[in-house]
Amino acid sequence: MKIGVGLPIDESGGVVAPWTEIRDFAIAAEKLGMDSVWVYDHFFYDPEDGSPIQGTHEAWTILTAVAAVTERVELGALVLCSSYREPGLVAKMAAALDEVSSGRLILGLGAGWHDPEYDAFGYPKDHRVDHFEEALQIICPLLDGKHVSFEGTHYTARDAFLTPAPRRRIPILIACEKPRMLGLTARYAQSWNTAWYGAPDDRLHEMFAAMDAAMVAEGRDPNEMAKTVAITVRDPAAATTGEEPALAGSVEELARAFDEYEALGTEHLICGLEPVSQASLERLRAAMDLRA
Repeated sequence: MKIGVGLPIDESGGVVAPWTEIRDFAIAAEKLGMDSVWVYDHFFYDPEDGSPIQGTHEAWTILTAVAAVTERVELGALVLCSSYREPGLVAKMAAALDEVSSGRLILGLGAGWHDPEYDAFGYPKDHRVDHFEEALQIICPLLDGKHVSFEGTHYTARDAFLTPAPRRRIPILIACEKPRMLGLTARYAQSWNTAWYGAPDDRLHEMFAAMDAAMVAEGRDPNEMAKTVAITVRDPAAATTGEEPALAGSVEELARAFDEYEALGTEHLICGLEPVSQASLERLRAAMDLRA
């Protein structure tokens, strides 16, 4: 089972980390043996409960910069919002970043959800899954090296193609939970993500079963879908709190939870660290060592 970490591109403690800190964190994650590093695609996050708005860096720019300063780790977005970029541009960006990274990109895609961003920047909020389904019908064949002609309600392509084409088939990951999105994942993707968890729970078992059922409905073997899970890993010694489920026990307990995830068939764990720090990385490495 692979284990990756989220990069510190969004606000923590009232401050958004500068690029130099993000760079150093990514390099440290690679040196400590993490399998992947991830960014989150937002303009900002508005809790809508009176709490301060949280800033963030632009995801794809940071991911591209990280590709240039690392050598081994896989790189992914959890996940790019399809509303924010035209599908042809997404495919072109993916081909370029896969080239920069020497074939390390996981193209994470999603339909979007955070209404305040849509409102602030004028993106339409209606029919988001319809937009997403049309986008996939352009992105996927483009990345497979095909010429694409498509006339949809939201997007159009006329004999579109990528040149240079990607050197390999870039894996597509879709993050979702609801039935229609699970069906699109089963139809178009190689990886699927469900989030956010602490220890494996009933909801996770239900989501895995729902994904398997969606694969069968699409005529695919469920084993063809790489199941990835985003989890929150909280250092119990740090002054951080959160409402979402989290793994907040000892290093030994963390290692046991990793074993449980792998036994369930999880192929890739993506850890959101609290706090996002060198100490949290080293704690994660210690748990990984206990599993060896």
